[in-house]
Amino acid sequence: MYAADLRHPDQTLEQKLHAIYALNRGKKIDLSFRQPYPDLLHAFGNPHLSLPPVTHVAGTNGKGSIVAIMRSILEKSGYKVHAYTSPHLLRFNERIVLAGQEIEDSSLEALIDEARELNEGKDITFFEITTAIAFAAFSRVPSDILLLETGLGGRLDCTNIIEKPQVTIINQIAYDHTKYLGESLKEIAAEKAGIMKKGVPCIIGVQSNQAIKHGVMDIFAGKAAALDVPLYRAGQEWGVRQEDDEMLFVFEGEEARLPLPNLEGAYQIDNAGAALAALKIIENTHPLTPSAPPLGLGKITWGARLQHFSVQDLKKASFDLPEGWELWLDGGHNDRAGYALSQQAALWEQKDDKPLHIVLGMKTDKNPAAFLTPLLPYVESLSLVDIGGVGGSLKTTDICPFLKKYHISAFYEAGNVREAVRHIVQNNERSFARILVCGSLYLAEQVY
Repeated sequence: MYAADLRHPDQTLEQKLHAIYALNRGKKIDLSFRQPYPDLLHAFGNPHLSLPPVTHVAGTNGKGSIVAIMRSILEKSGYKVHAYTSPHLLRFNERIVLAGQEIEDSSLEALIDEARELNEGKDITFFEITTAIAFAAFSRVPSDILLLETGLGGRLDCTNIIEKPQVTIINQIAYDHTKYLGESLKEIAAEKAGIMKKGVPCIIGVQSNQAIKHGVMDIFAGKAAALDVPLYRAGQEWGVRQEDDEMLFVFEGEEARLPLPNLEGAYQIDNAGAALAALKIIENTHPLTPSAPPLGLGKITWGARLQHFSVQDLKKASFDLPEGWELWLDGGHNDRAGYALSQQAALWEQKDDKPLHIVLGMKTDKNPAAFLTPLLPYVESLSLVDIGGVGGSLKTTDICPFLKKYHISAFYEAGNVREAVRHIVQNNERSFARILVCGSLYLAEQVY
């Protein structure tokens, strides 16, 4: 948790977010079920035991997209949907969606006050107290379903206090947060597999060849066998692929042709497949209207995930780009995210000859080489920017030695995204270009 997470347009709320952050004195992440957390839940009246049916989602990449896709389809079928996701882009309220609407400032403020009083000053982390607040909010507002995203891991995540979800989803496994989750993909997979519950069906998302080679599927199979968990694995019990301008989804031999999700990036088809598989599992309790999947896939909103800024968006954000230029934003920051962006860059290269300029901002605990390696062959220039309030951003000295092996025609270090974009425009004579801002979700507030 960083200072950037505490910013809020309502100054009173921002002060109160700082106050609950200070309860843990800004200590480093501690992945464990520490006693202050269940104590606070108990003081709240154990709201985690009074929730609507839960879909619990873990994985290194794609969790938020899966939640967004499921939410869109369920809402098009008339259901009231709660959702819990992190991090947020612009304000904390985005994390707690109550029956389809972000929690109101007044409700959030009242819950923070209540949590602080009930906690009695105990040493509790920001994620622990805010998850308890979310559960309290979810238990008090009627809804048909809760889409619950894990935070950092799975096994020891605060959300994993849920005892009996309807279905669990474990999406793609990749290297990220290795300091806390383990240095190997098998260790990371074991942490994510910790959300499996006895007898509860589990959807396994599309895994990379690297993850499969390193044995993550064996980890999932072993955990499932121990808990009598029915597994629904991508490429086996279900599958998804693009065919022309449609998506072919197959679940236990039954085929459905659907529109492509209106989220950019080929990987979003895989995420949509995992979401659709989960919806198949819960269809006995949450049947869908026939029009809901195609309508929902066409109306998904999920910012900063290969998001294209239209002319209207650019004007609203006060970006002055010449006609024929494009601005994109993606918050991915690990090796698989870099690979996914490289696939998109390859598609762009096939589509037209617009040069690709990267504006990169990354936290110092990330691996820029792993992220950039697949992407740099498509890049004409790279600008490095600072991310405010995250405890340290990559500097030129962190990436220049790595860049020597690539023929990047221009490198520039800027104070922020706007300065970098302005520099790219001023120093390029081409009448068209594509700018991709990437490396961290914390860059969103510099673009919106």
